Amino acid sequence: MSRRRKIYEGKAKILYEGPEPGTIIQYFKDDATAFNAQKKGTINGKGVINNRVSEHVMTQLGHIGIPTHFIRRLNMREQLVRQVEIVPIEVIVRNVAAGSLSKRLGIEEGTPLPHTLLEYCYKDDALGDPLIAEEHIACFNWASDEEMRDISGLAIRINDFMSGMFAGIGIKLVDFKLEFGRLWDGDYSRIILADEISPDGCRLWDIETGEKLDKDRFRRDLGGEVEAYQEVARRLGLLPEEGGNTVLDMAKHRKKTQN
Repeated sequence: MSRRRKIYEGKAKILYEGPEPGTIIQYFKDDATAFNAQKKGTINGKGVINNRVSEHVMTQLGHIGIPTHFIRRLNMREQLVRQVEIVPIEVIVRNVAAGSLSKRLGIEEGTPLPHTLLEYCYKDDALGDPLIAEEHIACFNWASDEEMRDISGLAIRINDFMSGMFAGIGIKLVDFKLEFGRLWDGDYSRIILADEISPDGCRLWDIETGEKLDKDRFRRDLGGEVEAYQEVARRLGLLPEEGGNTVLDMAKHRKKTQN
């Protein structure tokens, strides 16, 4: 058996050449990073859960007509995706003030925003993925006006769907990041959703307790990362319901003792 060719290794995933032209195998790692990789660690089983969660969300988005790069899950840690030319822009979709937005503008974390806010960052690890305006995107031709209309329109539709999906299982979708790619057909391309959607790139708070069920547990040294990721997968129906959840049990205990 020939050894497959590695195309790229990032902070959370490894990309390998796919079995057919125009395909890539996406491998999910357990590595965890924060603050532009200044903080590094491991969340055991994270790659397995992120693979399942991303598969589930991408599949559901496909059902409502959102074009994605996802083809199928191959095994516990890998999925087959379409090869795309990644647009060098991260789209941050915000429903509630948190993280860098709260720090930059002095808005108390947890404050609901008047309407969904889209922010853009230039994808460059060496520069720390700086915040940019649409004028930067146009000036440096990172995406055309038509592509940006497609990207912003898809981001709003994705947010509407995911907000409802998570609210239905008792989770508030605070904010999340998206990446898009160009899928080429000859001389023409179209914008489709790429990368992943998982607790790594979403802020997810329990609606009842406000407890964080995402990578902020790693960023802020809160502990319970494994349990938090498992709880998200459980509520989505991707893991069996068994036993209690350490993160939520602790939160409920604190709430009772404070009352």
